[in-house]
Amino acid sequence: MNTKEKFVITVSREIGSGGRTVGRKLAERLGVYYSDKDLIRELSRKFELTPYAIEKLKGEKKNWFADFIKFVAPVSKGSVFVDTDESIDPGFRSEVSSDEVFKAESEILRAIASEGSCVIAGRSGFFVLKDCPNKLDIFITASKDKRIERVSRKQGFTPEQAGILIDDVDEGRENYIKRYTGTSRYDLRNYDLVLNMDTLTEDEAVDLILEYIHA
Repeated sequence: MNTKEKFVITVSREIGSGGRTVGRKLAERLGVYYSDKDLIRELSRKFELTPYAIEKLKGEKKNWFADFIKFVAPVSKGSVFVDTDESIDPGFRSEVSSDEVFKAESEILRAIASEGSCVIAGRSGFFVLKDCPNKLDIFITASKDKRIERVSRKQGFTPEQAGILIDDVDEGRENYIKRYTGTSRYDLRNYDLVLNMDTLTEDEAVDLILEYIHA
């Protein structure tokens, strides 16, 4: 990848791996735009859905989810953590489908990538932007124990609560990626570089990525 020309770096990551922070620090070191929460905020604005509702909608296995919601009671309001720093209200709008969300997400990602060099966190960037020239796709992972420890520490969860959250988010994101890309987010052939964070700090991970880029 040539950093002297316009480039795109996608950083897919597992919840609790530290991948979001790695992406932010990488963008800072490269002096480029970092796309993370702005994408989910734009989707929330477009569909009048909370971030939690979007995550749940994307993670459903079946297309009939939107229809099914019409027949169940509204979800009670509460604060639920889904890989974000904000408290969110799990409200749903039954007329919105995951197909619409994926289409909108793809359009937003392409618009961001067309504006200039950037680092894009998560989502389906590795697939949606597959035809972008001068692109690097990264996957950040960590062992389950490390992820539980990180989520527990940052969110004040018990290890049991953190483990349940991790399993739920993993399943939802895998369902979404499989449905719309035809591949698994764990298929390492989708990425140029994979980093296991078990023995790395976030800054060390950024150093390794930059070494890879410049090599």
